[in-house]
Amino acid sequence: MYHLAKGLYRLATSKEEYSVILLGLDNAGKTTFHEQAKSLFLPERPDPKLKTVPTVGQNVSTLTLPDMYLKIWDVGGQLSLRKLWQSYYSSCHAIIFIIDSTDIGDGLLPLGALSASDPAGAGGGAGESGGGGGSSAKEATEGRLDECRLVLEDVLQNSEAEGVPVLILANKQDREDCVEVVRIKEGLVKKVFEGEKASSVRDSRVLPVSALTGTGVREAVDWVRSRVKWNKESRPPVMR
Repeated sequence: MYHLAKGLYRLATSKEEYSVILLGLDNAGKTTFHEQAKSLFLPERPDPKLKTVPTVGQNVSTLTLPDMYLKIWDVGGQLSLRKLWQSYYSSCHAIIFIIDSTDIGDGLLPLGALSASDPAGAGGGAGESGGGGGSSAKEATEGRLDECRLVLEDVLQNSEAEGVPVLILANKQDREDCVEVVRIKEGLVKKVFEGEKASSVRDSRVLPVSALTGTGVREAVDWVRSRVKWNKESRPPVMR
């Protein structure tokens, strides 16, 4: 009788637990985002302004939300650690991929926008043949754009990550040298999700965030919270 009562009590008081992995290149701001999320949702509310260091391996914490536990896995983004990411895919319920929007250069700038803002680059005469607007486009630095695109494609192509909701966060939007979210969405994310290497249609969104100031962190957690519940039949939670 005691064991039955104990079991019923645990069933009545248990919550669903979902696991979310934070991915992205090194220095994208994953650990800072993680600390900001902890400061918002953990009872002890740690100070998010503490200086962070690059994650070697993983950091993990469990956020207590009204209707669930959200387990956050902050996984190192260094090249030598990315091969470990695939070990998390089969048990995760959502992926947050963080992009450093100050480190992808000008390679996302559409040629039409360049022509509109720089008349010398518009078609015709010397602009096409000499060093006019065409050379300025070629000289635009891409930062780590190609690396970011390839890594994101690799994540989405993994069969064990199929069907998992993906939230793309354009981080460091508080900086003056950041690339706008609309350009990241159209020039990088859309190409990856709808390109030749896209595996399937999936639940996804792109949001602006500043992990340093905390702007957008709550909105990011709220989106993940809603999508893991929507996808629970495909990826059932753990009860605890």
